[in-house]
Amino acid sequence: MAKDTEDQSASGGFRMFGALLPYFPLLMLRFGGSFLRLKRDAKKAGKTFHKELLRQGIDETAATQLTEIYLQPSNIKQYVDLFRQ
Repeated sequence: MAKDTEDQSASGGFRMFGALLPYFPLLMLRFGGSFLRLKRDAKKAGKTFHKELLRQGIDETAATQLTEIYLQPSNIKQYVDLFRQ
């Protein structure tokens, strides 16, 4: 009885995957475009942040370190590493 339930749920999962498969390329294009837009905006904000830190009198090395910390959330590698754990 439990085996039949397992088979049905596995079959339903494969059916759902098959139904979503044709949309996969479009989803990848949209996510890719969103990611590139995020990176572009983050880079622009990082430059502004760095300039403002320097204008406020913070030295170059500290401003660079703070800018790197500021830009960490836009780093996709951290998210990929999070999912691998």
